[in-house]
Amino acid sequence: MQFATLALTWLMAHMRVRSERGQDLIEYAILGGLIAAALVAIGVLLQTPIRDMAINIGKCVDFSSTTTCGPFS
Repeated sequence: MQFATLALTWLMAHMRVRSERGQDLIEYAILGGLIAAALVAIGVLLQTPIRDMAINIGKCVDFSSTTTCGPFS
């Protein structure tokens, strides 16, 4: 424990680590990365329902198709 205190004191004295500028930027970058990872995980887990939804939307947009479209079809 004493070594950690001495190391921190030396670091602050010699490396001029006194400012916390940029800390918010790093925190936002980490938060953004976590949100992106969560979105990718959700996309992987819901891959089949999302694909089915896209196919059904495509069928509804195709006006030459005989598919009936509705919110519950």
